[in-house]
Amino acid sequence: MSALNFLVIMSDEHNPKIAGYAGHPIVQTPSLDALAARGTIFTSAYSTSPVCIPARAGFAVGKYVHQIGFWDNADAYDGSVPSWHHLLREYGHRIVSIGKLHFRRPDEDHGFTEEQIPMHIIEGKGDLLGLVREDMPRRGGARKMAAMAGPGETPYTLYDKEICSRAQVWLREQGTKDAGKPWVLFVSFVAPHFPLTAPPEHYYRYWDRDLPMPKLYAREARPRHPYLEDYRNSFCYDDYFESEADVKRALAGYFGLVSYLDENIGKVLHALEETGLAAGTRIMYTSDHGDNLGARGLWGKSTMYEEIVGVPLILAGPGVPRGKRVGVPVSHVDAFPTIVETAGVPFADIRDEDPGVSLVEMAHGATPERTVLSEYHGMGSTTGAFMVRFQCYKYVHYAKYPPQLFDLEKDPEEIHDLARDLALATVLEECRRRLYAVCDPAEVDKRAKARQAELLAHNGGREAVIKRGDLGFTPAPGFAATFE
Repeated sequence: MSALNFLVIMSDEHNPKIAGYAGHPIVQTPSLDALAARGTIFTSAYSTSPVCIPARAGFAVGKYVHQIGFWDNADAYDGSVPSWHHLLREYGHRIVSIGKLHFRRPDEDHGFTEEQIPMHIIEGKGDLLGLVREDMPRRGGARKMAAMAGPGETPYTLYDKEICSRAQVWLREQGTKDAGKPWVLFVSFVAPHFPLTAPPEHYYRYWDRDLPMPKLYAREARPRHPYLEDYRNSFCYDDYFESEADVKRALAGYFGLVSYLDENIGKVLHALEETGLAAGTRIMYTSDHGDNLGARGLWGKSTMYEEIVGVPLILAGPGVPRGKRVGVPVSHVDAFPTIVETAGVPFADIRDEDPGVSLVEMAHGATPERTVLSEYHGMGSTTGAFMVRFQCYKYVHYAKYPPQLFDLEKDPEEIHDLARDLALATVLEECRRRLYAVCDPAEVDKRAKARQAELLAHNGGREAVIKRGDLGFTPAPGFAATFE
């Protein structure tokens, strides 16, 4: 097939289960549903890390976090590792980003030919509190999760509106110009990332509904794994939910933001159709990671459950099967070969040592023999966490805590941890072997913490970063940061 344009649409913190095409009984996502119907859905897709900065770095360079560094939300991608943006620009393609990147500084070369209204980390430093990995402080910004949930507008919703507008303008005025080679447009929204304040027309779709409470939300039902306790005690979001009504207000806010995201995606896809570009363009929709959304009493990200480390992933356009679901585990590292090969650049001739495999190949039935990995070394954790998939099993390894094991076929909601089931000892050992074939988790954990200690010292040490406060979330371009 001849080379094609590529439109990447990325959201922020979209739980893969919260969409109409994913079977959610309440949330309305007609634009994503339509895209899924004319493309392929990857139902076991994973982020390289369940937090923004490492996830976005992995997506950019097609490698796992332990291969590249950029460990946490204070250690952002700086362009030093070649990305698919760099590669395609070198081959003469227009590679344009509009919206959130969450890289280090705007004056660095991240490989794009143009960055429109990029969101990068604050002051080139980001979330310094996340560098404290022992005796972790309670996060002051945690109260924002409950306090800001409701109807209205925020700098984030206004930012997404501007991203949507600029994407439509670019497609109509620049995408239609023949520059001799296909283009790649990266459109990156912030919804449904908290604050959970949704435009009223979307919020009130859900506020008056009989919304079910999150699973395992009752305190006596919550799993007590020490990794989860570390996170829960630092990111104490749930301490500020005083009633069931507060929880449902937050759910309505999140659901409303998902529908707002879907509305903006629909506008971008409509522009692609109206300009006649759709026939020569492949489309990918995904998110950097998901959200706990109250399940197990947790909010935010940073865990290895499917709702967080899993991501929505749809591929559509020429040469992609229509209406197909693929259950083979895939990863954001697969975006690199998929995008560059669509543009006509042979990935294997350039980066054959990378772990990525073309999603187009897997949509057509390829089942590569490999281990899909996600890892976490950031805020709210005292130990590195590593997730691998083996057949129907998900294995989660912690550098200093007992592992977890789930059978996703029999227990897709991950209610029952099977790590202590003696009947599955062989499975547990095979999962562990597969992880160690990819990396040594103890060595990786040590290396990540050494880098974090270096950054912590550079920024004045523990007391200085605690005094700086908790950012809560990165401000949209043009808005001041607020520390708690």
